[in-house]
Amino acid sequence: MDRRRFLLTSLAGAIAAPLAVVAQQAGKVAQIAILGSTRAEDLPQSEGLRQGLREHGYVEGQNIAIEYRWAQGRFERLPDLAAELAKLKPAVIVAFVTQASLAAKNATSTIPIVMVAVGDPIGAGLVPSLARPGGNVTGNSSVSVEVMGKSLEILKEVAPERRRVSILWNPANAVFQTQMVKEAEAASRRLELQVQTIAASDGREIDKAFQLMTRERAEALAVLSDPIFIAERTRIATLAAKGRLPSVSGVREYADAGGLVAYGPNFYELYRRAAAYVDRILKGAKPGDLPIEQPTMFELVINLKTAKALGLTIPPSLLLRADQVIE
Repeated sequence: MDRRRFLLTSLAGAIAAPLAVVAQQAGKVAQIAILGSTRAEDLPQSEGLRQGLREHGYVEGQNIAIEYRWAQGRFERLPDLAAELAKLKPAVIVAFVTQASLAAKNATSTIPIVMVAVGDPIGAGLVPSLARPGGNVTGNSSVSVEVMGKSLEILKEVAPERRRVSILWNPANAVFQTQMVKEAEAASRRLELQVQTIAASDGREIDKAFQLMTRERAEALAVLSDPIFIAERTRIATLAAKGRLPSVSGVREYADAGGLVAYGPNFYELYRRAAAYVDRILKGAKPGDLPIEQPTMFELVINLKTAKALGLTIPPSLLLRADQVIE
């Protein structure tokens, strides 16, 4: 079943644009810089940005040139990479998620920055207001921090007798992940769950994290949204199944890879929508005048095959709420 819907808050017409409109004059090529912590090929949602650019009439090598910088999972490299891009003086910098957006903001106060899928832009210090961001930063938010509690509620609904929940987080992605951990801890008290945070920053550390979960007798798992965990989603889903751990993640690709449940915004759509900001900025709009876009509806994806393998019966009420059930 696939009834996915994704509605986004209105920009009051600020970034509405017809499809297939080429913003640049004939023969003029605009330079766009893209900064991220993980390679685009490891982040399937990022294809949404390229789709969005095509929809607005931008073709790489024809009317836009794109300069890429990837930190290869090493978040500490982002400030240097952002500084490199700022020296190139591109027309706009597109920054994937919180840490890259912060690095871009610290590197330049004049080049327009389009942030993509930032969990809490105000809390991270990227903008003072969603409606009037001001400065040189705009873009969209995934509000992932706010929905962390809902993810744990769903996990409890799926496996009500499992109280010991491990929270897999990436300390290298410090700002965003710390926000998520705090929200998870607050929600766990309300839900009467015992949570333990377990850190991992790469594949090797993920293996060690699951060994620790076994020693600590974890009964369930919540995987925080993180580019590294998205890239390693199949490994994580496989280890969770091996450890007999019901698990939830904030990205639908985790359920596609064999994880039990995913709940969160449609990240592909967030990346696609970011292209509208790029389009408006290339046409002369000031980023500070473009409101931050937020998702208002979220996807619930349940992997029924994984549930059966774990011996779990998904409540019918939850199945009815699901946007997709993988059988």
